Amino acid sequence: MTDATPKPQAQARNPLHGLTLEAIVTALFDEYGWAGLDARIPLRCFAFDPSIKSSLKFLRKTPWARDKVEGLYLFMLRERQRKSGA
Repeated sequence: MTDATPKPQAQARNPLHGLTLEAIVTALFDEYGWAGLDARIPLRCFAFDPSIKSSLKFLRKTPWARDKVEGLYLFMLRERQRKSGA
């Protein structure tokens, strides 16, 4: 008999694989600060009384905002790589 369960595909090329949302938000905060995050992605959780905990709570409930944050994280990684390779 064959195993009908699909095997997970390796995600070697996915830079978000294995990262938690908390790690992503923390890295972005370390890179840009709250004001910089708010300037790049205008969200209330970055502008008014910001914290990692409140941002995570909002981003876990709001898929479109999480997509924007993940996109900014990927942009940050590309910029770091571009600067280090130049």
